[in-house]
Amino acid sequence: MSSLLHITNGDNFTEKLKTLNLPGDIITWREMLCEGKTETNVGSESFWKTRFDFLNKNYKVSKSIFIEKTLKEYRSLCNHKKQDEIILWFEYDLFCQINMLAVISWLKTHRKYAQISLVCSGKEDDSNTLYALNDLSDDQLQKLYKNKTILTQDDIEFADYVWQLYCSDNPIRLENVSDFSNYHFKYLGDSIQAHLHRFPSIKNGLNDMETNILNVAMNHKPGSKGEFISTLLKNQGILGFGDSQYQRALGRLKPLFSSFNPVRLTQTGKSILKGETSYYSCIQENDVYLGGALKYNFLYNSNTNRILKL
Repeated sequence: MSSLLHITNGDNFTEKLKTLNLPGDIITWREMLCEGKTETNVGSESFWKTRFDFLNKNYKVSKSIFIEKTLKEYRSLCNHKKQDEIILWFEYDLFCQINMLAVISWLKTHRKYAQISLVCSGKEDDSNTLYALNDLSDDQLQKLYKNKTILTQDDIEFADYVWQLYCSDNPIRLENVSDFSNYHFKYLGDSIQAHLHRFPSIKNGLNDMETNILNVAMNHKPGSKGEFISTLLKNQGILGFGDSQYQRALGRLKPLFSSFNPVRLTQTGKSILKGETSYYSCIQENDVYLGGALKYNFLYNSNTNRILKL
């Protein structure tokens, strides 16, 4: 009998997974590596220091909370050395897929002997809906588990390679990866595209997410900030972000709003949305990272779908 370890994408799903009564221990990966600077050496002292500095500065995460929530769980993962089968539970969105790459990169180095399988939710029926793991019934989850994908050595090498590129200082390298279909990562290609669209557009200096925020404000005219964030979460495509990421983005874009109750754009905000002027010089900061790359050292050209280095 092989011994099992489950690694999940978050606390909510960990609680749900416990109710399925599957064999094996459960570790929760508590990170959001899609935001802030990342380093290739997952789990190293410098990796966690870089992550803490980002979370502390931008999300006011205290050292004690970081140790209690993230580092203790990571240490628990390090101590699970006997399991020879590891099952990863992640979802289709950018948030999950980047965390998944980091976990696989760590496993490649530290758990060479283990068989790694992936349970990944997304398109589960004939509708165009993409489902989170928590959206699925117990029966659907049991079926996904039964049909889990055993990752080949090529899959593991590829995931690690994409992680190295994500952490590099030049996203153009990541842009040149085109053969996602040859590997068992159904949603990774779309997530990497969504990541590349997070660099500022050549048209208005905002990235896709920021432009979408202005679009929702203009077209939906939400009556309050709470309603606004709720609408943004429902219309975010495959980013997989939560309230806190949108609160932070609204902080960056605050000068473009005359009011949040109700939500209204300024004239400048409307001009930027139309592409009549650029917000680049106002929003540009020198220490904002997407993976290993400085966000404002690159521009996304939507006419050619290519990234330009400034």
